[in-house]
Amino acid sequence: MKKIKVLSHRLSNQIAAGEVVERPASIVKELLENSLDAGASKVDIDIEQGGVKLLQVQDDGCGIPKDDLLLALRRHATSKISELEDLENISTLGFRGEALASISSVSRLSLTSRSDLSDNGWSVEAEGQDMKPSLMPMAHLIGTTVEVRDLFFNTPARKKFLKTEKTEFSRIDEILKRLALSQFGVHFSLKHNQKLVQNLLPAISDAEKKRRVGLVCGPNFTENTVLIDAERAGLKLWGWVGLPTFSRGQADRQYFYVNGRVVRDKLVTHAVKQAYRDVLFHGRHPAYILYLELEPSLVDVNVHPTKHEVRFRDSRFIHDFLFSSLHKALAKLAPSDRMNEFNTAALDSSSNEAVAENRCENNFPDQNHLSLNKSPDFLHTYHGSKNYRFGGSQSASVPSIGKKDESIPPLGYAIAQLHGIFILAENKQGLIVVDMHAAHERITYERLKIASRSEGLKMQPLLVPLSLVISKQEADCAEEKAELLADLGIELQRISDEGIVVRQIPSLLKDSNIEQMIRDVLSDFLEYGVSDRIQSHQDELLSKMACYGSVRANRQLSLPEMNALLRDMESTERSGQCNHGRPTWIFQSLDELDKLFLRGQ
Repeated sequence: MKKIKVLSHRLSNQIAAGEVVERPASIVKELLENSLDAGASKVDIDIEQGGVKLLQVQDDGCGIPKDDLLLALRRHATSKISELEDLENISTLGFRGEALASISSVSRLSLTSRSDLSDNGWSVEAEGQDMKPSLMPMAHLIGTTVEVRDLFFNTPARKKFLKTEKTEFSRIDEILKRLALSQFGVHFSLKHNQKLVQNLLPAISDAEKKRRVGLVCGPNFTENTVLIDAERAGLKLWGWVGLPTFSRGQADRQYFYVNGRVVRDKLVTHAVKQAYRDVLFHGRHPAYILYLELEPSLVDVNVHPTKHEVRFRDSRFIHDFLFSSLHKALAKLAPSDRMNEFNTAALDSSSNEAVAENRCENNFPDQNHLSLNKSPDFLHTYHGSKNYRFGGSQSASVPSIGKKDESIPPLGYAIAQLHGIFILAENKQGLIVVDMHAAHERITYERLKIASRSEGLKMQPLLVPLSLVISKQEADCAEEKAELLADLGIELQRISDEGIVVRQIPSLLKDSNIEQMIRDVLSDFLEYGVSDRIQSHQDELLSKMACYGSVRANRQLSLPEMNALLRDMESTERSGQCNHGRPTWIFQSLDELDKLFLRGQ
């Protein structure tokens, strides 16, 4: 073996750069975090050629005193922690003291800053292999500017791994978006090749925050999400969660923050996935922006060089809190919540009602020209100067939409059945189309779940106990979690270092693959500390029962039956989706229908 020797200062910095500086976006992340930790209220980012030629970040933070500028470029030099207790209670985004030293080792770096205690700014420069920076006076406002030029000029092998300019820029843009969603009070601007790409003004009010979310994630996101706000035992979860019907083909609209730090955590992902389990269409991904706030001592952020991963002190409790909060929020989503959004929009456009009246009168100057369908089931009515629309049944037992009726249910009243598959209903805002089988399937499913859980978990002893050979780690887990497994209806016994015997299971699962189920449950316990496999398998069986027990296509329903189904939907949890995650109803406002038919244009 070769002799052990201490690496040079330059080489150790370049090794660290391999962990911290993967690409231009990595530099943007580190520099933005430093700016935010310095209390900046405005940050300007200017890049050229995807950040390879130039990458400049300027802020109006507290600045760096002259005497600290040289130290700022040294590895493991930081003002954010000084002792072990600080490392266990980190409240800043950055803390490792590696960023500037690592960046300067693979680029030409210039650091200019002025603190509020100084009359002028000072600048320090470092260039790749020359790690002896020089200090000089420089005119500068209070704050800091970091300029990075010619990234990887001295490590060409690493430069070859960079993608196209467009790809590198898109990654920088994504980094900015992630931070902009957690720092609403900061003004961010981004220029690429002298062109302004992003200009995100400070967002203080709820409306401004929602507007920023719309700018970052698109208007469809804000229109298809609901606000969540939950607290328990010192934990707080708030943010926006997407409706199950607003799902994505990939997990590209998922932002999770822990004390303001964006993280990618498998425990978090698992908890969210569980919460959406029986309301999301298979193969789809939910969209969300969620913020978890807790005591810094309860989470370890020092587990990865890029600080993307965290470790919770009590992972099982965190998982349970996230799952239960999201599960309840999704369960409470009712048609009335969605219709309230349309009501708000209707109020905003109420000032245009006179225009709508004129539009109707212009389109139908003579009511005698209306072609009325006088069938027993339907009656076209013309409510004064209001739009021409369907009315309710003439039957006394079935209510209709009146002009002054203020007590219209969210899903309105049924007016027809289409091809034995869909129910057409109207409320004061427009038209509602319901997939009657999907809707009845969800209603039946939820009732079966309630009935099953109210009766308690029924056990099924195995006539022939099932012996399983598993790993020692899994056997240890099975023994340790025996009491918890018993609560799930599983009775097992350890018989050797790598063997267990299953003696009892939930009765609903007697025909399932017991061996695979047990292995999956133990795997979940080892990975996340919890498992919902048993509940999931039971719910799958109840879902199948609900599917077979629901109304089928081509069954003719009377208007009272249709209205009864609508009322059940309004009072049933998760009624917006069937058991398989498909939508059960859609809504078309009168304004949207007018646009389809070019009315008033």
